[in-house]
Amino acid sequence: MESSRRIEQDYRARVARAVAAIVADPMAEHRLEDLARLAHFSPFHFHRVYASVAGETVAATVRRVRLALATRLLEAGDQSITQVALAVGYESPQAFTRAFGQFTGQSPRAFQQKMVRAILDVDALPQPDDGIAAPAVRIVEYPTRRLHALRHQGPFSTIPHTHRRLRQHAGTARISARWGASFGEPEGGPGFRYYAALDSPDPWPDVAEVEMLDIPGGCYAAHRLAGPYSQINAAVRALYIRWLPASGYEPDDRPTLEHYLNSPWQVSQAELRTDLLIPIRRTNAA
Repeated sequence: MESSRRIEQDYRARVARAVAAIVADPMAEHRLEDLARLAHFSPFHFHRVYASVAGETVAATVRRVRLALATRLLEAGDQSITQVALAVGYESPQAFTRAFGQFTGQSPRAFQQKMVRAILDVDALPQPDDGIAAPAVRIVEYPTRRLHALRHQGPFSTIPHTHRRLRQHAGTARISARWGASFGEPEGGPGFRYYAALDSPDPWPDVAEVEMLDIPGGCYAAHRLAGPYSQINAAVRALYIRWLPASGYEPDDRPTLEHYLNSPWQVSQAELRTDLLIPIRRTNAA
């Protein structure tokens, strides 16, 4: 058992080198032979090991990392759709639009317009289309939670790998809720930490890298995001920049939470729903 665990950890560490190379230079050619050499595998075995560890092919990771770069370029708003398409390696806007739609559930133009509106006005953030008129932000109280968690290593674009590994570690344990927890500045930085986390009532297998994460209870500003996970960073930034300063609240040192209400395996990208939870307390002047 211990030997099997060491082999698994070694494989993950070697595959991580390949992922890091892809993330460091998304627009490089990233030939299978070169990545296999970097991970110290033969090309014949590398693609099988990579797919087993990462949950997708090398080509899928390259495509996803490039499209994640495209979301950042579109969010900046200073390049045309054609310019962004060329910048991330697509020969035509049409091919880029198809790939981007599969990645985010919407066209590049719709994504760009939505992100610009989100940054300018938090009330323009996507709302649930359940027919119920609700405020963009609601104040909620959450109890203390103890979650099974796995710390994410690497860029935002590879967070799905961490969630997948955590779910594998759960084995047959029941899962009652899926979470993400971010510590530190929302824009990232040296002290930034992100955890994939699961609420589970059952005992888990003993896995060294899985830790118990205690989330203190308290007051949160909650916004329900409708749409793909690629919109989360811009939506959280809009909440901090546009809603928080005039709210009468200030952030405290609890983690920012993402409560995933469904998953890409259950629904389309456009149907994804995520509660974004900013930890807050009353300002002294309020």
